[in-house]
Amino acid sequence: MRYLYYPGCSLKGTGKAYDESLVAVFDKLGMDAKELPGWNCCGATAYMSVDETKAFALAARNLALAEQENGSDPIHLIAPCAACYLVLNKVQKYMAEYGHLREVIANSLKAVGLNYHGTVKVRHPLDVFVNDIGLDKIKAAVSHPLKGLKVASYYGCQVVRPYAEFDDQYNPQTMDQLMNALGADAVDWPLKTRCCGGTLTGTVEEAGLRMSYILLKEASKRGANIMATACPLCQFNLECYQGKMRGTFGDSIDLPVAFFTQIMGRAFGLEAKRIGLQRLFVPVKAAPAMA
Repeated sequence: MRYLYYPGCSLKGTGKAYDESLVAVFDKLGMDAKELPGWNCCGATAYMSVDETKAFALAARNLALAEQENGSDPIHLIAPCAACYLVLNKVQKYMAEYGHLREVIANSLKAVGLNYHGTVKVRHPLDVFVNDIGLDKIKAAVSHPLKGLKVASYYGCQVVRPYAEFDDQYNPQTMDQLMNALGADAVDWPLKTRCCGGTLTGTVEEAGLRMSYILLKEASKRGANIMATACPLCQFNLECYQGKMRGTFGDSIDLPVAFFTQIMGRAFGLEAKRIGLQRLFVPVKAAPAMA
């Protein structure tokens, strides 16, 4: 199966550790996943509210580039960022259902010499790892089993809903299955798809902090010594504001928050720097198997 990799803006900036660890894991598993040449922003964030049609056109350009890269053969485009994954799927769905929007986007693409015929399948790496690579191969790649590591798998709002079909929208299991395959213990907890606050940390900080704090507190109460996530914004909110949370709520919250691919990389015996562990604001000292 042929894959293309769409990192999106966040993985080249604040979520760089996600990019580093994902590419390292691809390599370890022998996956051919070339970065999409010439990719651009998916149109997420505020742009979708400013001009939805132009945001759709931005996202569609990436799909057209992926299709062009592979000719008439179906291509699987891996989008690890939760927002990118949602928006690219949303564009596909809207283009299929709304003829006027499809025409507008087609004309926009034509103006830059591109066409899109709907042959790209947008995939999340969780889906690819569990359903294409398979848990048996994941287990076989483990050289440093993460025994004793208790992981709260956090999917966030956008990975499994509303467009994903590879996991349950309310009680997803793919990340938990991966963590167990690595030798870790996936913590059973009820808030794995509850919102972290998103951009509220930058607009209504009090509300955003509380939403993230509730997640961290619940994961800690359930015995987790690390949280795994698949979203750069979730990772940022849950990790980087812990100091403010301690001051605001008078709690000694101190829980490492890593990308699930960093945890995979550690179990595969990859060097800490190669998977971006040095970029974490909250060190993994509380999770000895990761140190």
